[in-house]
Amino acid sequence: MTTAVRASAFTEPERPKNLQIRFVTLGGSFVDVIGLGEHLKNRWKCHGCKDTSRFPEEDYLFSIREKANAHAAACRAIPLT
Repeated sequence: MTTAVRASAFTEPERPKNLQIRFVTLGGSFVDVIGLGEHLKNRWKCHGCKDTSRFPEEDYLFSIREKANAHAAACRAIPLT
């Protein structure tokens, strides 16, 4: 069994303003963490399934990072655009 990380088979979407972190999902899509960094108002958005963080006005970067990474680790949606 190989443990190598494979590159996404899909084109990386344009990087939005204030992009802090980008994760690759199991399905080859991307989850973006966007915001002001350590301060409030950070959020995440999945380019595959279109799910997003629930309360972006309440999330610090350390908290939203874990949520976005957990979503990326489980999401199997592929990008449709």
